[in-house]
Amino acid sequence: MNYEILMAFSVATFFLALSPGPDNIFVLIQSISNGKKYGLAVVAGLMTGCLVHATLLAFGVSAIIKNSTTLFTIIKFFGAAYLVYLAIMVYKGGDVISIVGEEKKKSKLSLFKQGFIMNVLNPKVTIFFLAFFPGFLFSDSLNNVIQFYTLGVLFILVSSFVFGAVAILAGQISSFLTNNKRTGFVLKWIQIIVFMGIAIYLVLG
Repeated sequence: MNYEILMAFSVATFFLALSPGPDNIFVLIQSISNGKKYGLAVVAGLMTGCLVHATLLAFGVSAIIKNSTTLFTIIKFFGAAYLVYLAIMVYKGGDVISIVGEEKKKSKLSLFKQGFIMNVLNPKVTIFFLAFFPGFLFSDSLNNVIQFYTLGVLFILVSSFVFGAVAILAGQISSFLTNNKRTGFVLKWIQIIVFMGIAIYLVLG
């Protein structure tokens, strides 16, 4: 077992998770809007989705999706449609900032589900895993399935640390922002733009 390869994979994953992208922006927005626990619920959903992609990779399904233009397109458009639906729900839902004492507009479970579905219905994550993981196989004796799962778990652990830090740090300023009446309006439209932006990226990218 080559531990240097595992270390290189961990470092690469850390910087990938740290770079600005739709996932950590979504975590950031939910943490600011509702607090760190809600941001962490999104992180849990996203990372559970990554476990699904690791499984697809380990058992060769990722390669099938990559080589089937029709299947890839169907999954891509389902993912984009779901994101447009989320954008519409945010638009209809009004201000994303909850008033103190009122019930949260979204439960932790619903945010977990959103993070999970967003991740699973993004075929580009599947293709990313297919392109990224094989270059870091670390053993000549271990079965590839075991190695892919090991890399998947390592990817989830490192990404959870980075995304979790984003959620916690953003959550620290959540209560401060709720006192600003314009914050809710701004966050609502940032969230809509993020959802629509990811949808357009999925369709056109």
